[in-house]
Amino acid sequence: MDWTKQIGRYILVMVLQVLLFDQLQLWGACHPYIYILCLLMLPITLPHSADMLIGAAAGLLMDVFCNSLGIHMAACILLMFIRPYLLGVIVNDKDRLNEQITLHTLGWEAMIKYMAILVVIHHLTVFSLAAWSWAHMGFVLLETIVSSIVTMLIIIGYNALKYR
Repeated sequence: MDWTKQIGRYILVMVLQVLLFDQLQLWGACHPYIYILCLLMLPITLPHSADMLIGAAAGLLMDVFCNSLGIHMAACILLMFIRPYLLGVIVNDKDRLNEQITLHTLGWEAMIKYMAILVVIHHLTVFSLAAWSWAHMGFVLLETIVSSIVTMLIIIGYNALKYR
């Protein structure tokens, strides 16, 4: 595992998130959070505690830039808590030997399932905590669906370009 490559990718994605994607307000209901790409692509063999710490740090860093009072940290911790269990269901034993989660190792179907579930959970958590009211649940669901679709398209595009 090349950690310098992972850290470099995280810095690049975080800069893109803060300088570009946070500034986009597409249709008022689309907030793509591509920074979770780095969490989704972490090695399969990381200990669960390391997953949780990395998720907490990524969420905290995003909260600092967005002034969002722990919303991203909570969503990232939840995402990283669920991730190993989801990997246990989606990734077969042969793919676990590769250690990396890539489009090449998992294939389209497994990769899309894996990412879609975690992206929707993350986005639903972020938007639910931001709304903090059942009165806005319709808009929360709209934001979750639209933002998840756009985030997934960006992440799948990145993976398709990287692993073509």
